Formats: sequence, C-alpha cells, structure tokens
Amino acid sequence: MEKKHYTVSAFTFDKSGGNLAGVVLDSDDLADEEMQKIAKQLNFSETAFVLKSDVSDFKVRFFTPNSEVDLCGHATIATFHLLKHLKLIGSGNFTQETKAGVLKIKIENDLILMEQNSPKFFDKLNCEYTEKIVSSLNIKKEDLDDKYPLQIVSTGLKDILIPVKNNEVLNSIKPNFSQIKSISSKLDAVGYHVFSTSVKDDISAYCRNFAPLYDIDEESATGTSNGALSAYLYKYEGEKVNEYKFIQGVSMNNTSLILGKIISDKGNISGVWVGGYAEVVS
Repeated sequence: MEKKHYTVSAFTFDKSGGNLAGVVLDSDDLADEEMQKIAKQLNFSETAFVLKSDVSDFKVRFFTPNSEVDLCGHATIATFHLLKHLKLIGSGNFTQETKAGVLKIKIENDLILMEQNSPKFFDKLNCEYTEKIVSSLNIKKEDLDDKYPLQIVSTGLKDILIPVKNNEVLNSIKPNFSQIKSISSKLDAVGYHVFSTSVKDDISAYCRNFAPLYDIDEESATGTSNGALSAYLYKYEGEKVNEYKFIQGVSMNNTSLILGKIISDKGNISGVWVGGYAEVVS
C-alpha cells in the first residue's frame, strides 16, 4: 500500500542539523508488516506511524529499519512538529499513546517538549564490562571520567551511559560496531550514549550515540538517551540544575541541540522532559 510520508529533521540547531525521521499520518489501515516494510524502505533510524487512540490524542508507533521500538524521542518531536506545521494542532498540551505508555507533549510556539517515563537506574557496570566497553570504543580506561559511573539508565529505553574525560576523547572514538552490538545485547540495552561534560559553556554535555543492535551505527540526536542523561546528571552532579542542553552529531557534521528538563520535589525527580526544535524537509 502506497502511503504518503514526510521527512522531518528533529532537534535542529539554528534550523540546521538534527536527526531525520520519517512520519506517516493516518496509519490505522496499515498492518504491522506494512509499517515495518515502509520503515525499511525509508531507512531512517526511526519512522513514526500516527494512528487514532482511545486513550490519548494520538497513538504513535515507532519502527527502525529492522524492528519496532517502544519509544523514540526525535521521531516524537518530528511527529508533533509536523502536526503543527500542517495546522492539525496548535500550541498546547497533548498526549500520545506509545508502547512505553501514555506520555504528555507540550508545544510552546516552535518548541516541542515530550514527557519521559520516570527514570530507572540499573546496576553500575563492573570492571569486566568497563574493560569491554572501552575496548569497543578504542579508548583507554583512563579516558573515562571517574566523577561518574558507567550505568544503564532508562526513561523509556535502556541506554548505557558512558562518561569520558573531554571532547578530545569523545571525538577520537573509533567504534567497533560488532563489539558494541554484542555488549548492548548482553546488557539488554539499546546502545551506548557516550558524553563529556568537560567544556565549561552553556552546554551541559557533548554526546555521541551508538546503537548497532538496531542497525543504527551512530545517531545525530537521540531524545530518550538525553532524557536518561538528564536524570543521571541530576542524580550525580553536586549542583542540582533542572535544565540541560546537549549537543550531539558533531562527528557526523550534523550538529543537533537536545533540551532536557527535570521536574523535582525536594531533590527527588518527579518528571523528566526532553525537547527541541524541528524542520520539515519534505
């Protein structure tokens, strides 16, 4: 079945960069196999399919080229930017039904914000896995930032958060994708989210994301990963801040800006939001 699709770049930085997503509206008549086929043909890291919902304003399903995933941050931003661009919705509060649950969306002029699930902090990784991870990135153990643990965190999808000392290390990474795929699978995680907080400007962290287990070698902007990173930094940094700015995609010549926001009550996280800007490409 031929379906019109849109290409939207989400988490843009000064109207450029970002991460491309496919968006297909009015997808209620598509079977699962057809959605998967379309996602494979479009070959974006994720394609979003918008359907009617009995429990929220929209139901959205997300497919990588090889499988369905519960949630995708950049494809969510892309979807709601497109709906607003087409004047199907305006600014305001909305909900989306996903396989990760019913999540809230806020649209403030051009800014799209999406609620994440409450953060889950899994076990910190032991020395054996630490050695395997640094080897898979072709860096040394001394290149890790020992202020932070290597840990799996989820606000919708499980990511392995990997702190490195500085941007020089971050940019020098030469990933071994077969090793990353194997480690991610064993740890039941989507992939690696590697970050550096060393640059003292208004950027909270510079990031790179690797998810070869889902046929995504490197991704230029990942909402759920940076939602997890927002919660992680809030937990481990001495100075509690509630808003974060993340830059990703520099190594891909596709610089992207992802915004994170923590809602807290007496120092405890009560909500995580991720947001950004987008542009319709076609």
